[in-house]
Amino acid sequence: MLSQQLSQRQQHKILPQQIQLLNLFQLTGIELEQHIQTEMEDNPVLEELKDNDDTEEKVSKEDNEWDHDMNDDVPDYKLEYANYFSGESLPEKPIAQEVNFRQHIKDLLRCQINNTEDYKLATYLVDSLNNYGMLEASPDEIAETFSFKENRWVEREQLDQILTLIQQLDPPGIGARNIRECFLLQLHRIQKKDQVIYSAIELVENNYEALTAVDLEQIKNNLCLNDTRLKEVLEFIAKLSIRPVTNGDQADAATKVIVPDFIITAEEENIEVSLHKQRSESLYINTTWITEMENRMLEKDKAGRQYLKSKKNAAEWFIAAVQERETNMLSVMNAIVRFQQAFFISGDMMMLRPMILKDIAAIVRLDISTVSRVTSNKYAATPFGNVLLKSLFAEGIKDNNGDVICSRVIHKALKETIECEDKKTPYTDYQLTAKLALIGFKLARRTVSKYREILKIPAAQFRAIWSNK
Repeated sequence: MLSQQLSQRQQHKILPQQIQLLNLFQLTGIELEQHIQTEMEDNPVLEELKDNDDTEEKVSKEDNEWDHDMNDDVPDYKLEYANYFSGESLPEKPIAQEVNFRQHIKDLLRCQINNTEDYKLATYLVDSLNNYGMLEASPDEIAETFSFKENRWVEREQLDQILTLIQQLDPPGIGARNIRECFLLQLHRIQKKDQVIYSAIELVENNYEALTAVDLEQIKNNLCLNDTRLKEVLEFIAKLSIRPVTNGDQADAATKVIVPDFIITAEEENIEVSLHKQRSESLYINTTWITEMENRMLEKDKAGRQYLKSKKNAAEWFIAAVQERETNMLSVMNAIVRFQQAFFISGDMMMLRPMILKDIAAIVRLDISTVSRVTSNKYAATPFGNVLLKSLFAEGIKDNNGDVICSRVIHKALKETIECEDKKTPYTDYQLTAKLALIGFKLARRTVSKYREILKIPAAQFRAIWSNK
C-alpha cells in the first residue's frame, strides 16, 4: 500500500568547487606553481603573462655558444677534465648515489601494493614522515588532508592498514608515532627472544608510564624482577634506537630547501607583510583565442561553443580562487603579525604570546579549518630567518604566579637547559623544575615531565645510560 510521509531535516553539503578552494588554501608556493601549470595544460583559455625582458638570458646563451665554439679547437676538450689525473691516480670507484630512506620505502611498497590508489596513499604517508622516519601528524589529520587533496574520502582504517605495512619494513621502527611504538617495533622484530627480551616487551608495552617516571620499585613489582634482571632489561632497552633514521639532521640540512610564502620586513615598530609571489596578477583569460575559435565554428556547432564556455567559466573561477587564496593569506598573516608584534620586531622566541587557531579565526572572521589550511606548511621570511607559521601557534599555561606563558617558550627553555647539562649526570625532572624556576618559569614537576615527553627527550636515568653507550 502506497503512503506519503513528510519529514524535515538539515544537511550540510560541501560543493566540489569549495573542496578545490580549500585545497588551494593548503598549497605551498611551489605546489601552487605546479597546480597552475597543470591547469594551464588542461585549459587552453587560461594564460599567464611572461616577462618580455629576456636580454640577460639571451646574452648568457650566446656566451655559452661562444665558449663552446672556442673549445672546439681544443683536442678532446670534452675529456680534458680527465687529463688532470695521471694514469696511475685515476679514480677507480664510481661516486655512489645515496638513496633517500623515503624513496627506499616507496620502492619496497611498489612491490607489495598492486592497487594504484592504495599505493598513492602509501607514498603520501611515507612523505608525511619526518627526517627521522617517525610519524608526527595524527592519522586522522593525514586521512582528512589526503581526502581533500585527492577529492576522495579515505577512512582511518584504510590508512592504519597501510601504516602497519610500512612499519614492517626496514629500518626497524619506521613509521612509529612515538618512542614507545618505536621501541616495540624494534623488540618485536628480534627473532630469538629470551627472558630479558620478553621482560623488555612487557615493560614497554604495559608499564611505559612507570618506565618514563623511572619508578623502579613499581617496575620490579609489576614484572616480578630482581635487581640484577631489572638492570639487564634496562641496559637492553638503552641499546634500542629512539629514532629509526639516525642521520636525520644531515638529511634535513642537505635536502631541505625552504621557499617562503610571505616576506616580512620590519623597521622599528612598522611591520609590512607581502606575498613572496602574487600569482593572480599574472593569470588572465585569452579572449583573443576564444573569439578566433568562435569565428571558425559553425553556428550549429553547439558542442564546441559549450566547450569554450565551460573552459572560460573554469578559468574565471580558478583566477578568482587564486585571488581569494592570496587575500585570505594576507589577512591571516597580518593578523598573526599584529598578535605577535613583539616577536616579529625582536626575533626573540621568548616574546611569543600564547596563540591558537581560534584567536586568529576570530580576528579575520574565517573558519578555524580555513586558518589551519592557510598556515599549513608555510614559511615567512623575516629579518631573523625563515619562520614556520605553525611554530607560532601554541597554547598558554599559567605559572605559579598566575602569569600566562606560551608553551613554545617553555619548550625552548627546557630543551636548552637539557642541552647544557652534564651528560654523565643529567638533570632529573625535579632539578629541571628548579632550573626553570630560576629563569622565571615556575611550573609543577608533572608539567615539566609532560613537556619533556612532548619534546621526545628521555628521562634522566636513560639519558645517562645512552650517553655512556
